[in-house]
Amino acid sequence: EQIFAAAPAGDIARIRVQAPSSGDAAGRRSDGASRQRGHYVRAEANPQPAQLAVDATLRHAILRDPDNFSVTRADLHDKVRVAKQGNLILLVVDASGSMAARQRMEQVKGTVLSLLEDAYRRRDQVALIAFRGQQAELLLPPCNRVEQAELALRELPTGGRTPLAHALALAADTLSRQLGGPAPLLVILSDGRANVALDGDGDPWRQALDLAGQLAGQV
Repeated sequence: EQIFAAAPAGDIARIRVQAPSSGDAAGRRSDGASRQRGHYVRAEANPQPAQLAVDATLRHAILRDPDNFSVTRADLHDKVRVAKQGNLILLVVDASGSMAARQRMEQVKGTVLSLLEDAYRRRDQVALIAFRGQQAELLLPPCNRVEQAELALRELPTGGRTPLAHALALAADTLSRQLGGPAPLLVILSDGRANVALDGDGDPWRQALDLAGQLAGQV
């Protein structure tokens, strides 16, 4: 194993995700529907509205019976707002021996540092998984401590085989524990050379593909 320095962090394209609900994850990255904050953009029928949309409620009541105006519970509409929100950025970093070739690991570390700087500015949560040898490891669970992720990344050694399926399984487990939290962004940096099976005698590449398909439904 050897430890590579990180290439200089640079500007990266803004990564966004459209989330169904912003919850309490206030931030600056993505748009998400909210019941309590943000801009009022539309109304939805709701017999028990959290914030009554008076305009939509009256309009529905008038259209329902123009000659005998009255407001019933069936006419009630709720305000739907759009607010900026933070995200959970789960970084999955390949630290296997093949990443040492052609200074790949230096570029990967530089890219991840850029993502972490962007996460800090946008008030995101971050988590870091590294994989090499025979297993994947959650180096940093989801948190707001970006500086700890930077430290773990700089000290991350490179070497060994590529347990990609293990990393994807750990990513799925990590995300499943965050249900109801900030919308997740999964960022995987790897050359994709999966060669360590989950059960010792399976097909590592097929297992990685199957797990990637499962993850596609989570993020």
